[in-house]
Amino acid sequence: MKNTILLSFLMLSILTANAQDNVAKDTNLKKNEVKINGYYLIFGAFEGTYERILNEESAVGISIFLPIDNNVKDIIDYYISPYYRMYFGKKHAAGFFIEGFGMLNSIQNNYSLFSSNGNNKTTDFALGLGIGGKWITKRGFIGEINYGLGRNLFNANESNVELVFKVGINIGYRF
Repeated sequence: MKNTILLSFLMLSILTANAQDNVAKDTNLKKNEVKINGYYLIFGAFEGTYERILNEESAVGISIFLPIDNNVKDIIDYYISPYYRMYFGKKHAAGFFIEGFGMLNSIQNNYSLFSSNGNNKTTDFALGLGIGGKWITKRGFIGEINYGLGRNLFNANESNVELVFKVGINIGYRF
């Protein structure tokens, strides 16, 4: 009887130690990402993104868009876009995804009748949906492609801009 109890206790302790190792590996997963949008850089703008992974199939993040080139500044001053993503890939927070996003944006309206110089800034907030794909290497380097489309909610009549979009060919790092 003592041998049976001792054997049972030994087996239980081995299983418990193994389970604790698995939990420790899961807590050491990298949960932060920084990315830069190469597509917008080509056209004279900077978009940087920070993403925090919540679990193996979801994440939240924020993107900030700032124009560098004057031609881009004539169209849009900035946008700040928080988002929530759901991933459908086999890797941890990677593969095909869908996202819901908000976008605070400031757009130049060159068709204003009320301003003396013909330029008028309109700030608005949009809600939208996006899709994309993310690939990650074993060392944490990221490649990502995404597209999103949203609608301005409050000042679309003033700015003559009802739809907003996000396009990304991003590279980054998970840490």
